[in-house]
Amino acid sequence: MDHLNPAYTALIHASQQGLAIEAQPYLKLAEELGVSEAYVLKQFQTMLDQGCIRRIAAVPNHYALGYVANGMCVWNIADSMLDAVGEWLGTQAGVSHCYRRPRRLPEWPYNLFAMLHGKDHDTVRAQARAISTGITQQFPDVLHDHDILFSTAILKKTGLRLRRP
Repeated sequence: MDHLNPAYTALIHASQQGLAIEAQPYLKLAEELGVSEAYVLKQFQTMLDQGCIRRIAAVPNHYALGYVANGMCVWNIADSMLDAVGEWLGTQAGVSHCYRRPRRLPEWPYNLFAMLHGKDHDTVRAQARAISTGITQQFPDVLHDHDILFSTAILKKTGLRLRRP
């Protein structure tokens, strides 16, 4: 994999605050950099292919959309089925992201995490129950326990940030 060459660095610096909200955001970025839109798209694709970046994504403000109940659902899944359950979980409606984490026994038995968003806590609890039922139906005898941790504060999330030299 190429390390961050000057072209990649310039592109990351120009885009790290977000792309313009307009019909042709890559063209706007290209104009700012003094290059063609095709060049910007090719550089982003190359960085994706090489693993320098993982994705280019829209990040909606779920609070502004009325989704103010945010629950990190945690499941204790049999290790032998963790990948399969995680792949299934990532396809479920309402799951914005999911990932595995190591258990911290004896206090923390959970190894699969998924963020759910709803208009209220009861909605999130219902989503979590439906997902837990789905896990039990799709993967018998792998779900040992689960819980929900609700957010109490809004934290600003940011992606990659490179300091300018």
